[in-house]
Amino acid sequence: MKPQKFFVVMAMVVMGVVLLLSGCSPPKSEPVKTGTIPDGEIDPAKWGQVYPLEYDQWKKTADGKPVGKSKYKKGFDADKVIYDKLSEFPYLALLYHGWGFGIEYNEARGHHYMVIDQLEIDPSRLGAGGVCLSCKTPYAAVLEKELGPEYFKMKYADAHAKIPKEFQTLGVACIECHDNKTMGLRLYHPAALESFKFIGQDPAKMSRQELRSATCGQCHVTYIIPRDKDMKSMGLFFPWQGSKPGDISMENIIKVIKKDPNFYKSEWGTGEWVQKVTGFKVAFIRHPEYEFYTRNSTHWNAGVACADCHMPYIKVGANKISDHDVTSPLKTDMKACQQCHTESPEWLKNQVTVIQDRTVSLMFRSGYATAVAAKLFEMAHQAQKDGKQIDQKLYDQAKDLYLEALYRVIYINAENSVGFHNPSEAGRILGDALAMAGKSEALLRQALTKAGVEVPANVNLELAKYLNKRGVKPLNFKSEQELQDPFGLQEMLTPAASLGK
Repeated sequence: MKPQKFFVVMAMVVMGVVLLLSGCSPPKSEPVKTGTIPDGEIDPAKWGQVYPLEYDQWKKTADGKPVGKSKYKKGFDADKVIYDKLSEFPYLALLYHGWGFGIEYNEARGHHYMVIDQLEIDPSRLGAGGVCLSCKTPYAAVLEKELGPEYFKMKYADAHAKIPKEFQTLGVACIECHDNKTMGLRLYHPAALESFKFIGQDPAKMSRQELRSATCGQCHVTYIIPRDKDMKSMGLFFPWQGSKPGDISMENIIKVIKKDPNFYKSEWGTGEWVQKVTGFKVAFIRHPEYEFYTRNSTHWNAGVACADCHMPYIKVGANKISDHDVTSPLKTDMKACQQCHTESPEWLKNQVTVIQDRTVSLMFRSGYATAVAAKLFEMAHQAQKDGKQIDQKLYDQAKDLYLEALYRVIYINAENSVGFHNPSEAGRILGDALAMAGKSEALLRQALTKAGVEVPANVNLELAKYLNKRGVKPLNFKSEQELQDPFGLQEMLTPAASLGK
């Protein structure tokens, strides 16, 4: 090396050492900030001033998606049709009779419509009161903090009126998922913050990938609304006590629902409504996507988070952002799936349809079998009123099996992926429900026969009685929306007179 170059290199080294020892270093590159978001700011438009690209995508959840992309979960497509789940799965009208869901139960329309759907639904669905807002509006957490237990007990309209007028139709908002200073993911809803501790998870210590599912799991979960002796709502919790991460089982959820004193002790129990056909006081299971997906599913075990599929990264101009127009990958031509899978969109879509077809077929099998058992309980109760003696041991066994089947049927019907989030678990749960309902039916037939009651080979479900003239609107069965067994077998098992048609 020439002397001049040697001295230049040495001078640069010495300068670097001096800078290092003196604590100086080149400034780090920082993203350009266009503003700050105040603490507690709920208005998404204020967040949008700082993050306009994400805000523009978030607003698209108000738009209908292209028609025909999804076979089963049409939601609110561009055809603007509201799909009635009781018409799609007619046995649900019988099983939910006596409950708001048995009057009006529609396919979800997406994040923009979370509160709007409640304002437009039959008022019977809002009987639980203010607690119904808990995972529908970011203001629920504010009301819970300001009003305490009274928030849960308030009439729905009174609680809703306390939301600022300009935000009374606002659905999910930025504050529910993001820290306003760092934009890091976090949990926001009080019930979620408490319930994740039931499975030994501290939300503050979750990894970013864990949070990319847990933030969705604040609302895409089932929950219980315990009632006081006057049937007023007392609060809200996820029935996860005794479970653990990646293993929130159907069996343990039922265990909590049945008020095992090791998990949840209440003088009045956890029954939320009375099923009219059987007269049984039962609980309810709502949209358990997080529990279902995280229980040993293939994608979960591969480290895939909810956001990877439903909020994939997209390019907007020169920028890469997470897509905040949250929807099914089916409705965006499987682009999210192709981040990992090399197959064509057509091949991938076909795999989803195959899984959903099998799930729907099992939903019909188990749903109609459980409905038959419910009608036999109705028959047994009428026999008791007529003075006949029903064998109590057979009755009790049948009831236990019936409730086990009912909760499993409700679980899969409420979960929004039609089995795709966890195909093997869907098959297991519905297969168990079918076996339990069948055994319950057999025990009831034996009990009724012993009591001298003749039971027909084909039990008439009288579905028209439950499907028509529902609620204040009133609503009727929509035959054009009834789903058919993909394998054409249900009519071999259920008389046509007992199907929706």
